[in-house]
Amino acid sequence: MQQSEFLNIVMPFKDKLFRMAKRLLTSTEEAEDATQEILLKLWKKNKVMDSYNNVEAFAMTMTKNFCLDRLKSKQATNLKLVHSNYEDGNTSLQRQLETKDSLSWVEKIMEELPEQQKMVLQLRDVEQYDFDEIAQMLDMQAGTVRVALSRARKTVREKLVQKHNYGIA
Repeated sequence: MQQSEFLNIVMPFKDKLFRMAKRLLTSTEEAEDATQEILLKLWKKNKVMDSYNNVEAFAMTMTKNFCLDRLKSKQATNLKLVHSNYEDGNTSLQRQLETKDSLSWVEKIMEELPEQQKMVLQLRDVEQYDFDEIAQMLDMQAGTVRVALSRARKTVREKLVQKHNYGIA
């Protein structure tokens, strides 16, 4: 596979790889490093890339595994699982603060979710993959993905309602 073919295949989903890494690693720098590592690994596999049914799903799985390994490593003791890459400059300051607070609460709630639910919620609601793609990436059945997503959404919803009704701080 030539470099131009590789770029045509990989570049359209490069940002998704970065967002997945950012979701898992918190730090923009760490996510950029992880994305570069994955792109390098993909390039090293460019001769066999045609044999993969879905290169994007393969790359997302590589990214997930790389980031989880990174989090488990001794170097990553100060990293944690959060997501904070949302900005909206077209709203009032009060609305921006409310949005930031809501996102902060969702992040805190997501940190408490089991790993499987956290990953399914990220891939479905943030990255907008369909159930079959998520099932392939996480090596799960599509029905299991639906159940994990439902449970994750229910937990997030219940804890947000609890926070707003009782003022949990």
